[in-house]
Order: sequence, then C-alpha cells, then structure tokens
Amino acid sequence: MESNTKEPNASLSSESLWLSPKEGFALMNRLGKKGTPFLFILSYDKTKLFVQTLDNLDQDIFYKLETWRNYPVTKRQKPYRFTARPIAFSEYKKAFDAIIEEIRSGNTYLLNLTFETPVETDLTLKETFCYARAKFKLYFKNTFICFSPERFVEIEKDTITTYPMKGTIDANLLNAEERILSDPKEMAEHVMIVDLMRNDLGIVGNEVTVEQFRYIDRIKAGSRELLQVSSKISARLPRNWTAQLGTIFDKLTPAGSITGTPKRSTVSIIERVENYERGFYTGVFGVFDGKAVKSGVMIRFIERRDGKLYYKSGGGITIDSNAKSEYEELLNKVYLPF
Repeated sequence: MESNTKEPNASLSSESLWLSPKEGFALMNRLGKKGTPFLFILSYDKTKLFVQTLDNLDQDIFYKLETWRNYPVTKRQKPYRFTARPIAFSEYKKAFDAIIEEIRSGNTYLLNLTFETPVETDLTLKETFCYARAKFKLYFKNTFICFSPERFVEIEKDTITTYPMKGTIDANLLNAEERILSDPKEMAEHVMIVDLMRNDLGIVGNEVTVEQFRYIDRIKAGSRELLQVSSKISARLPRNWTAQLGTIFDKLTPAGSITGTPKRSTVSIIERVENYERGFYTGVFGVFDGKAVKSGVMIRFIERRDGKLYYKSGGGITIDSNAKSEYEELLNKVYLPF
C-alpha cells in the first residue's frame, strides 16, 4: 500500500480534517490516479468532505462495507435500554402538507422527508456500532454512526453499479411481499427513483442498464424484520475512472434515493421544509481499495450533539402518500438492528 505523508492526515484536530468540496474531490482524484487506498465521508449538502488514506486512518474511525472492514466482529454481551421521543404527528403533518402542495404545483414529484428523533440508550456509540448488524456501517470519532442497508455505488473494473432502495413494509404482515410489490404508490415512487438514478449514471458513464427491477431485501429492525424494495442499475465508465473518483462522486451526489426528483428543485424544497440540519445523515461514505470502490448511503443514523443523541430517519413522499402511513414509516426506522 502506497504511503502518502504529503496529503492531509489525521495529525490535525478533528475539525481541521474537513476539506472543502473542491479540495476533497481533487484529493480523491489524485489518490485514485496513484492507486492509493482511502476512505471518504461526504456530508449531505457537500459542504464537508473527509478523505484519508487507509494506511494513515485514525484509530477512532471504523467502517464496514459488506466484506470490507477494519475492526473485529463483536457480539452484544449485555441487555440494553433504548427509548425514543419522536416529533408529534401534528408537526410532521405540517411539513407533509407543505410537500403535497409543492407536488401539486409541479415543483417536485417525489421528496424524501426526514426528521430527527431524540433518543436515549445506555450503550456507547461505539458499542452500538459494533453490535449493529448491517451491510454498511461507519463510526466516526464518537460523533456519529450509521448502520445502513443501502449501497450507493460500487465500481469494479470499468463498471459502476447503483442500488436505489425505495419501499418498506413490515415483513410479518400478511402477504407482505405481494402487498408492497403491487402497491401503486410504492411502484410509482420506485419508478421515479430508478429513472433518476439511470439519468445520474448517464452523467458519468454510458451503456446504462437496469439489470434488476424491484427485488426484495430483508432488513433486521431490532426485534422485527422489514422488507425493502431495491433495483440494480449499471453503466460503463471510461478506463481512467480511478483518476476521476472525486469528479464522479461530485456529479452523483447528493444521492437521488434520499432527495427525490427532479433533484435540484427537490433539494431546495427540503431546505425550506425540514426543521433541522441533516449534516452527514443521508450523505455518502466509501472506500477505494486501489482497484475497486464500495460506498453506502448514510441512513439509519445516530448523531451525538451537545451530549445528547439524535436518530435521523424519513421516507419518500408522493402525491399518493398518506400522512399517517408515512409518519409510521418514519417511526419504524428508529431502531437498533441487533
């Protein structure tokens, strides 16, 4: 693994590690061109970007991207307490109604509405991270964690693939899989995200193909199990893609699955309607191992702020959405996947 002591590293204070988008994406391009493995973390609004080589990675940063990880497997050894204090339905409905009006005005067709929920637990963030079962996990300096079921993109050889995830149902409901796959609202929402991600991949590659459309993933949600609907879309990248890694992620973010469509106007509406800062929630993190890339969307997210914990969650809103059902989905996504 190539050493890179001249690049920004973790010897600085935590705050000074954050790069501007221009600096961060340029650094990703340079490291990619040299084949130097690195980790990157990008905030939702792309105002902060962390990039660090794997051979220089801080000891208080842990990641898992499917089979790639830098920490040992840990089994939960003790019972735990976890409580949540979600926003009132009346507050949620105000934002929901505002989005429906934007949809009726033609300013958006699908918008991912999110909120933060104060939570309490007797587990540390590191313990929660280690115990959580998820394909994509990140622990950053006792500041935030995510245990996400959602890939963003993966790149292998000259192929980039994305897996948009839209549509959630309790697996224990009668005929759950059939119900979610036949639901017109869920179908419309998923089709819009697939179309958006096809267009996004077309910006960075060619030969865009929907390889799988609306297949089921099973997700552990505490003591329950959820079914989530995903699709697989791929495109062909130019042969020198490693030298354009920063540029590729700049063009593809924020992720379409956590914004909506059309992306630009929908992001503007999110800024007006949501009552908090997303920060790194719904951002993207990933690893380049020198030859390939794996990355995840930072959902199922807990943030430490002023000594308190906040769990951020949400779901997609369309013209056919029901406020009560969407509110229940937001609540159902506040869990620890042990």
